[in-house]
Amino acid sequence: MENSAFYQQLAQKIEAWALELGFNGVGICDTDLESHEAALLKWLDNGYHGTMDYMQRHGLMRARADELLPGTLRVISVRLDYLPHDAKIVSTMKDPTNAYISRYATGRDYHKMMRNRLKKLQQKIEIEVSHLIARPFVDSAPIMERPLAEKAGLGWVGKHSLILNEQAGSFFFLGELLVNIPLPVSSPVEDKCGKCVACITICPTQAIVEPYVVDGRRCISYLTIEHSGEIPLHFRKAIGNRIYGCDDCQLICPWNKFAQASVEDDFKPRKDLHSPQLLTLYTWSEEYFLKQTEGSAIRRIGHERWLRNISVALGNAPYSDDIVQALQEKKNDCSALVQEHIDWAIEQQLAKVDLVNRKTNRLLKSVSIAMPQHS
Repeated sequence: MENSAFYQQLAQKIEAWALELGFNGVGICDTDLESHEAALLKWLDNGYHGTMDYMQRHGLMRARADELLPGTLRVISVRLDYLPHDAKIVSTMKDPTNAYISRYATGRDYHKMMRNRLKKLQQKIEIEVSHLIARPFVDSAPIMERPLAEKAGLGWVGKHSLILNEQAGSFFFLGELLVNIPLPVSSPVEDKCGKCVACITICPTQAIVEPYVVDGRRCISYLTIEHSGEIPLHFRKAIGNRIYGCDDCQLICPWNKFAQASVEDDFKPRKDLHSPQLLTLYTWSEEYFLKQTEGSAIRRIGHERWLRNISVALGNAPYSDDIVQALQEKKNDCSALVQEHIDWAIEQQLAKVDLVNRKTNRLLKSVSIAMPQHS
């Protein structure tokens, strides 16, 4: 008997199944995101999506889950924590000769894992509901996963535009299972950011242009991952040693003191990606890069962008003869895109030498003037 009592019990079963499958949180919501459509259109009109043309192409479909799967009545939203036990965040970022990789990408790519688990959740529901129509998504379709997760009670959208959870912070992935059954919906939680603007002020490139609005063109994650061309000159110094993504807005957030360490073996950092030296990564050939990043989210940027990003980071590192030599050697065997960033990096390195020399000369001159004269 498929009535409200049946679906209430099924919703409880779905929550239990999701947790058994390894998800750390689950909620259910309807598909109505009409209240988000105006903000989405404004964001696109402002060009904040940068070169991510697919955002413009999909338009309002992102706010209309039932257009992705006709007949969708509910979205089952799930959370999976990814923060490693030994994240080595501070030590890696503080050493400018290290390469900082966003913590979500130091282990295995999460897309297939989450999708497989959502598929298993779907199969469990199919046993209970013969007429089920469902489809899982993990960053695989134009869907506004954060507003849906907020409606499903997994947390609230923070001023950095990420979902925040009172017990888990923000270091987690989201996934969705669209279904055609009228499950009872979860209750949203209140926004608890208050007057805090730490994420806005900490952003190295001031990408959070107003609370809850990120200009993707300024975001280091966009610049180092999504953007395939030249990194604008005025953002290069701000990138520092971040070669793949950026976690600054999450690290400063007070709610992330509650972030849960992941128990997933797949999310344990790979040795060569945990706290690596920039110069070591710079020696990777394309073949070796593809081998070392197999099954990793990093592989999607390709070897060219990998070298581009590391070149910028080397330019930002303290002066080193080894760095200048590595840059000059790489310049002889790389694309025009990488060459342009190498030229910039060498210029930055030599400028540091010139600055040190000028300071040294001033110091020697002042010491000479101060020394007593002897006849």
